[in-house]
Amino acid sequence: MKRLIIVRHAKSSWEYDVIDHQRPLKNRGRNDALLVSNEFKSYNLKPEIIFSSDAERAKKTAEIFKKVLEIEDSLFLLKPELYDFSGIELLKFIKSIPEDLNFIMIFGHNHAITAFVNEFGNKYTGNVPTSGLTMIEFDIDSWSQLRKGKTVMSIYPRDLK
Repeated sequence: MKRLIIVRHAKSSWEYDVIDHQRPLKNRGRNDALLVSNEFKSYNLKPEIIFSSDAERAKKTAEIFKKVLEIEDSLFLLKPELYDFSGIELLKFIKSIPEDLNFIMIFGHNHAITAFVNEFGNKYTGNVPTSGLTMIEFDIDSWSQLRKGKTVMSIYPRDLK
């Protein structure tokens, strides 16, 4: 059994004249990430490792979750290949995760996140909102065997306000 928590980065700001990769979070984004991470913490679930896109908005979202979930720095890895919008690199990345990791958390970007959740979960969710978290369980022994799983949890900021 493999479990994946997949999170779309929090709401980012367009206020600054920076390249897309460097866009920071809005205050609303930070607040929503805190709201969702604290709700997730209440389930007493802790991933073995966190992988995040190295884009500023994804990295900062992941750092909020890392702090709230009390994940060690050594278990927090930035992965440039997760700066992916199509979902092709996201899927390749997940299928390449070492077999010994069973419970992972990934932070990334839309369209990739929504496409993955709708294709590999068993509940159609439409659009995963910013700071949206979905957990999917897979009845597989290796990530390379990835196939449709069971959506066991979705936490969206709008449902907590």
